[in-house]
Amino acid sequence: MLDIKRKTPLIALVGAVALMVSAPAFAQDAAAPAPATSEAAAPADAAAAPAAAPAPEAPPADVAAAEGKKNGALTPVGMFLAAGAVVKVVMIGLLLSSVFSWVLLLTKIFEFAGLNKQSDKFLEAFRGARSIADIARISSSEEFEGNPMADMAAAASQEVELSRQAGLAVAGEHRDSTLARATYAISAVQASLAKRLSGGMVFLASVGSAGPFIGLFGTVYGIMTSFIGIANTNTTNLAVVAPGIAEALLATGIGLFAAIPAVIFYNYFQTRISGYGTRSEGFVAELMNAISRQLDKGA
Repeated sequence: MLDIKRKTPLIALVGAVALMVSAPAFAQDAAAPAPATSEAAAPADAAAAPAAAPAPEAPPADVAAAEGKKNGALTPVGMFLAAGAVVKVVMIGLLLSSVFSWVLLLTKIFEFAGLNKQSDKFLEAFRGARSIADIARISSSEEFEGNPMADMAAAASQEVELSRQAGLAVAGEHRDSTLARATYAISAVQASLAKRLSGGMVFLASVGSAGPFIGLFGTVYGIMTSFIGIANTNTTNLAVVAPGIAEALLATGIGLFAAIPAVIFYNYFQTRISGYGTRSEGFVAELMNAISRQLDKGA
């Protein structure tokens, strides 16, 4: 009996230790179904996550329009079509002015080329004349019709012939008055020559001086419209602002495109006109000397 009582605490202690060792196993067995529950809940959480995430906002209409312009409409033609009515009118007017300037350039180049060539031929024939009658015949030839030098010679020689037909003395002491009348007739031809050669120069001068300012007006109006649109949309996004400003600046570009050639053409033709004017003045002196010699000879 005494041995049994002594061994009882030892058995109890061994049983307690065994119970403590086996407790985690029991706890693991009890928690084993838990992973299945978490695995089942995981797909539900994953499915709920997209629904809970906020949807991306759609881009504003003005930004979308700006993107559309950036993707292909920001070309000169696209900007012209997208510009306002006033800016379009300015652009069209400047483009037409530029076209007329180039047409005028080609027209006057051919005019001066033909004029100089015909004048060379007339001078060669004129210097072979032996009398005032010969000068009148050569200058009235159909070959030189419309040539300013031929018209001057014809006017001077015809004035001398008209004085003779009127019974006036054209030589001797009346020589100076005859030469004065011939000079007046030449001056009338020179006035018409100046008007003929200066044709279109006023247009070139106007385009060259006013073209940039007309284009600047279109730019100012277009930028003003763009800023009004910015104020209405309450946005300062560069993608929204840039297309309207680019369309406005196109007007200034077209204005310079029209004005710069017009200024160059104007200066070029002014030089050509001055050159031909100097040449015609030299011919007038030669013509008056020839008529004076013929009058002194009594021809």
